[in-house]
Amino acid sequence: MPDSFATHLLSIATGRTETVTDLTADCEQFLARVAQGRDGLLNVFVPHATAGIAVLETGAGSDEDLLAALQTLLPADDRWRHRHGSPGHGRDHVLPALVPPHATLPVIGGRLELGTWQSVCLVDTNVDNADRNVRLSFFG
Repeated sequence: MPDSFATHLLSIATGRTETVTDLTADCEQFLARVAQGRDGLLNVFVPHATAGIAVLETGAGSDEDLLAALQTLLPADDRWRHRHGSPGHGRDHVLPALVPPHATLPVIGGRLELGTWQSVCLVDTNVDNADRNVRLSFFG
């Protein structure tokens, strides 16, 4: 019987700009190795205080719309009490309250069960940290 729990750490270079990085292919590759046709749950977790995980459409402008909405809600200016790093960096620490650092998704028959236009994405507005880790964990 296969193990009921498996985990893997991704290293993602997000660069020095605000980004939405599609992780769907990484999730699917991980599940192809470990799920072995089983039903279960995939947890995607970013262990950083300034990034989040979102499920959204990408490639049709929604990723850019998300970043624009976050810039409107969380402007990079001097209003933030948390003041180290780039100007407005305090807003990056508020981001996980709006875009949580995790998502738990169904896996059916060893495959990620997403809607037609849904993708699993890392959302990173912190231009001071160009390297991120994302932990993928399957329980099934």
